[in-house]
Amino acid sequence: RATGWVGGGAVVEGGDGGWDADDGAGVGVELDEDVGADAEGVFLSEGDGEAVLVILDALVDVEGGEVGVDGDGVKDIVGEEVVVSCHGVHREGLGVKGGVDVGNPFDTDLVVTNHPPTSDVISELSTNLAILGLLEPLDNPANIALIADTGTTAIAFETLPRITRAQSMDALSSQATLAGYQAVIEGAVLLPKLLPMMTTAAGTVRPAKVIVLGAGVAGLQAIATAKRLGAVVHAYDVRAAAAEQVESLGAKFIELDLESQDQTQAGGYARELAEDDQARQLAALGEHVATADMVITTAAIPGRRAPLLVTETMVEAMRPGSVIVDGAAATGGNCALTRADETILAYGVTIVGPTNLAARLATNASQMLARNAFELITHLSDEDANLLVDPQDEISAGVVVASGGSVTNLRVRELLENS
Repeated sequence: RATGWVGGGAVVEGGDGGWDADDGAGVGVELDEDVGADAEGVFLSEGDGEAVLVILDALVDVEGGEVGVDGDGVKDIVGEEVVVSCHGVHREGLGVKGGVDVGNPFDTDLVVTNHPPTSDVISELSTNLAILGLLEPLDNPANIALIADTGTTAIAFETLPRITRAQSMDALSSQATLAGYQAVIEGAVLLPKLLPMMTTAAGTVRPAKVIVLGAGVAGLQAIATAKRLGAVVHAYDVRAAAAEQVESLGAKFIELDLESQDQTQAGGYARELAEDDQARQLAALGEHVATADMVITTAAIPGRRAPLLVTETMVEAMRPGSVIVDGAAATGGNCALTRADETILAYGVTIVGPTNLAARLATNASQMLARNAFELITHLSDEDANLLVDPQDEISAGVVVASGGSVTNLRVRELLENS
């Protein structure tokens, strides 16, 4: 069998959603460009001796997520050209050069996905299969337990150790980079004023003030993007090492009278604050947020609800026309008024709650996720392309969350026991 992938939700890049789906067999098409966005599933299967990248049940929704792996990513692994087959879908203008029928998408060795499998997908899993991707093991450990019950080996990007030799495999960081960029772009579109200073014959336009709360990968990219667009940028993070990183990008770090956290603990992530520290944090941040034209929030704690950083009182104190882009909307939001995947107006402030910012840059998101998958697959495989689960290897022990019918990751097991 060929090694295979299933990726989540979408259409080919540049598509207008004009798909005509039917119940026919897979129609093989060879694309001039890589699959960019939105396929309900992508997998590699064998078809007449050729490696076949298959898109399952292509969606009409052009705002869906990126695919789990792109054409270049597949060619890196199989070492040959890839035929892209759209299962049950006909699309004009794709440059069809021939067709192949595809079999069971789960009759493969490996599935790569950019979102957790649904119950319908889990019911198709089996002991001869491995699934790799953004499985949300710390946010939804019960789903990992269901996968484990099938005997499938589950490999999660989220539990990858944050060590130097694993950086090329870090899908969370690659997707967060895109999310940080896109958060600023979306905020800039909604903000009723310029970001940069401009000196014109009509006078000088003052630059907008952008505050970024959370200086992890997404936050740092948001800072860099806002600076490139000419805004005055201030940023805050509870971790001690963040101040130097923020200032290296030309932004001003917001100093609060709180004890900073050691970034070497909790895998480099921020930890939840004690109740009294959080109250002091909110009181101090309120003074800064009130002066901002745009607030970008990116703070997250693995396996926990996103920390509250912007209260309703703080929103009320902001100037009308200001914008908040809540990059943590998927896990509850950093703003008290955020609604997931909605844009609302409260006290004259526009609050955006996107849950998948990276998917709005689906071409790059797919390319980066494919590279992360390739690097991790390469690390976990021997020279004969057999998947190895080595508990003595730090990377393998971290990412393999289920194997042999059991949940194997300690953090996931603890979450299940405490649920």
